[in-house]
Amino acid sequence: MTASAAHATSQDGAGCARVAAFMRGFSLEATHPSATDIETLGKAAPAGTLVYLSAVPGRPPREQIDAAVALRAAGFEPAPHVAVRNFSTIDALDDFLARLSGEAGVRRALVIAGDRNEPAGFFHAASEAIDSGLLQRRGIVEIGIAGYPDGHPRVPQTELERALAAKIEMAGQTGLSVHIVTQFCFAAEPVVRWLVRLRDLGLDHPVRIGLAGPTSLANLLRYARRCGVKASAQGLARRVMTARHMFSAATPDTIIRPLAEACADSALGEVALHLFSFGGLVETARWANVAAAGHVTLDGEDGFRVEAPPIIG
Repeated sequence: MTASAAHATSQDGAGCARVAAFMRGFSLEATHPSATDIETLGKAAPAGTLVYLSAVPGRPPREQIDAAVALRAAGFEPAPHVAVRNFSTIDALDDFLARLSGEAGVRRALVIAGDRNEPAGFFHAASEAIDSGLLQRRGIVEIGIAGYPDGHPRVPQTELERALAAKIEMAGQTGLSVHIVTQFCFAAEPVVRWLVRLRDLGLDHPVRIGLAGPTSLANLLRYARRCGVKASAQGLARRVMTARHMFSAATPDTIIRPLAEACADSALGEVALHLFSFGGLVETARWANVAAAGHVTLDGEDGFRVEAPPIIG
């Protein structure tokens, strides 16, 4: 092997190690996991993996509670979304939190306003629930707060920053630990710029970067439009996702690899990966877990392939 080839091999090995290290400790997000999904997840993700449960307007809160109970029983850490605009009264939110804590041992939750244009009742903003004392009273010790590296379709960036800082301060005053979970993103560059800005503002809390797990490009674009994420079919196909056809599998490797490089020296603080399971909870977990175990091959300038581990015996 020539010296240049050996150097390239060494660089590839270091790059693969950085990707695997960044993938470890990934969290997952599911909307309505079935009993089969949760049972099978035990073979696809490490015990204790944090699984966020999204809140869908119009769906009964009981679904989130039941999913949290099943995840806890399967050895995972459930973290339900608490979409405060979905609750018509303070008592309704209090009852929801009491059931999550009492039945599923929930200690972490992502507190958001929710997708409703008009609140169902008392709560208009996540900050109102954070400040209410209900979360702590029902055993919640840590909350996630939403972050928007790609901006928000209806809120200016300066207002997003102000609101984020205010919620973090409010949580700290009420004894809640805080981490930030971002909307799903389509490129590494704006995420890194946002992280730098966050740290410059003195917000050094842990951050989970939201990315879509393996799914079709068509499926991804549908969710992007629904969530108001700034993206285009042309931009996704050309710059971000590995996809040759609208219905072929797209993976976030070309975003993860540069993020892994940027976060390797810890200058950006504690940063982890959060995967939205648009293509299926178990499939997403399996892909991430294999990558976290180091079964990756660098591909091109900024991507990688996940390779199935060899079968022994």
